[in-house]
Amino acid sequence: MVIYRIAKTEKRARDLSGTGSYIYGGRWNSKGTYMVYASDNSSLAFLESLVHQDESELPPHLYIGAIQLDESTVIHTIPDSEYPDKWQKLENIRNKLMGDEWMYKKGYIGFRLRSAINPSEYNYLLNPLFPRFYDLVHILSIAPLDIDKRLVKHKKVQ
Repeated sequence: MVIYRIAKTEKRARDLSGTGSYIYGGRWNSKGTYMVYASDNSSLAFLESLVHQDESELPPHLYIGAIQLDESTVIHTIPDSEYPDKWQKLENIRNKLMGDEWMYKKGYIGFRLRSAINPSEYNYLLNPLFPRFYDLVHILSIAPLDIDKRLVKHKKVQ
């Protein structure tokens, strides 16, 4: 299986340590928990990245990484019935506590969850501390990704 992630630099695109999530936290993890966020497809990965960018802070380039998961890798899909109430709300502490627990237990190398931006598509939460993680997860490719400025135009709502 191939999944995708976006990074601001080529170096970060090659880094699967989860250090960024460890430092900053995310929708599904608290600061201090290692986690690698990725998406089903490159378009969703790009969209997930854009919602966290302000036009004034956009780097001149982004990098898209294709990540190969070994065919023996078991990813656990979270059933809709297990999502916390208001899971799409930013900074929902229940999301973070669930994600932290999943990573600490190391029961699966990763989890498949609906995207809060487009719930008909899926994101992946990978656990870089899972045993044999680097034997099962590999970077297939990294490519620069120019940002089409039409995607970040801010229009006043009248």
